[in-house]
Amino acid sequence: MKSSIKTGDTVKIIAGANKGKSGKVLKVDREKNLAMIEGIGVRERHIRASYLNPKGGKKEIHVGINISNLKKEEGKK
Repeated sequence: MKSSIKTGDTVKIIAGANKGKSGKVLKVDREKNLAMIEGIGVRERHIRASYLNPKGGKKEIHVGINISNLKKEEGKK
């Protein structure tokens, strides 16, 4: 799917749980049609204890939002 959304653009979410929110695009995955938005779609991933990380813990990751649910805001960068 052809999309004009690029890294660094400001977009507005037009569908889904975060409808109406806007943010800056951090990364675009063209193969999966997903975009990572700054501050939106952040989840916690639990990490198992290992040799390098003996205590384990939590790590924040970005969950992508489908590009079809985004609208580029004109005039903003």
